[in-house]
Amino acid sequence: MSRNEPVDPAVRLAISRWPDDAPRGAVSTFCVEHGISRKTFYALRARALADGPAAVLEPRSRRPRSSPSTLSEEVMDQAVQVRAALEASGLDHGPISVHERMKTMGLAAPSVASLARIFRERGVARVEPRKRPRAAWRRFVYPAPNACWQLDATQYVLTRGRTCVIFQLQDDHSRLAIASHVASGETAEAAVAVFIKGAALYGVPQRLLTDNGAALNPSRRGHRGKLFDHVTALGVEAITGKPYRPTTQGKNERFHQTLFRWLDKQPIAKSLQELQTLVDEFDVIYNERRPHQGLPGRITPRQAWDATDPAPPPRPTITSSIAVEFVEVPAGPIRPPLRKRQIVPGERLRTVTKTGTISIHSVTFQVSYAHAGQDVWVLVEQTGVMFVDTNGELLAEHSWPLPGTRYVSNHRGERTGKRRGRPRKNPEPSPMS
Repeated sequence: MSRNEPVDPAVRLAISRWPDDAPRGAVSTFCVEHGISRKTFYALRARALADGPAAVLEPRSRRPRSSPSTLSEEVMDQAVQVRAALEASGLDHGPISVHERMKTMGLAAPSVASLARIFRERGVARVEPRKRPRAAWRRFVYPAPNACWQLDATQYVLTRGRTCVIFQLQDDHSRLAIASHVASGETAEAAVAVFIKGAALYGVPQRLLTDNGAALNPSRRGHRGKLFDHVTALGVEAITGKPYRPTTQGKNERFHQTLFRWLDKQPIAKSLQELQTLVDEFDVIYNERRPHQGLPGRITPRQAWDATDPAPPPRPTITSSIAVEFVEVPAGPIRPPLRKRQIVPGERLRTVTKTGTISIHSVTFQVSYAHAGQDVWVLVEQTGVMFVDTNGELLAEHSWPLPGTRYVSNHRGERTGKRRGRPRKNPEPSPMS
């Protein structure tokens, strides 16, 4: 008989009726016949003599008389009160958050599993059996602070139903709230403003991850925005997630959710300035007082930022916002005096003329006869001009001509005259000439 197998009731009854004058060796023979040990026999025999024969017929419970790990009602009440306080303040109030807050307060903190069981038994937690376990999560984190920032905007409602937009800039590695900015709408100017604010506090990142919104990074739509031009001039690599795939910016999306939970417990802001004050207060709580469950050891984002040296800033490139001056040289003394023109590089959509040309700042560039009458993108830079069709194919690229040049051809280079027209098919001289 195995050690954990219960003793047969018939054997128990025989032991309870065991005679006191049994012959020597009868116990050993009885134990061998019924497959029990002598220790079990004498334990049941002693119980029958002490408590009566009926006490032997049923096995005793193996539950320990005392359990040191059993939680008292006082500890469970404290856990529920801490959870209620976190919920009232608008912060995360799950078992992990309650466990960390109780440790911070110097209370006896039960395990996370025990807290989850307590909340279920008290009816204060939602049961989500179909929710994926944490073991199924696969995170991607950049190795150092400032290696990548995430920027996104979310809408919020002020009093009297007025809407506004909150820009949130977050570090991917440490989850630190770099900067937040409240604006009346999702504009490129507001996106540049929050980036400038964050760069002034923590330096310039190596990458900036955004969605494909028109105010953030519309490069997938065939043109560039103000934020794209601003960060690329600083050497920052502007990257985006796939369209309709918000999980790429999941850290920032979760950041929005935490902010909304906190704002829902605060008085509704009456103005943009008042909302900005609330958001700045939340950033301090998020960075320095709230343990982050997505960080190792559930440390705060500030501790994660301080634990690793930030990534070095990128090497800035020549900014595209610097104006370039071109001076027209008069052909003779009769022409009017020179006028200085400032050309600000950028992109614009122009239509190719029937002769295959486009004029930019008094200079006519030969583009393509095949695209006559079609719209193409004109990318004006400091060194030259590029012409790209709506599918992204480069049609022509010209450097800025010398002062006084009015026409630039694809075949003959620069010409100063006003002659226009289709170039000769065979530029070589005829053998009959």
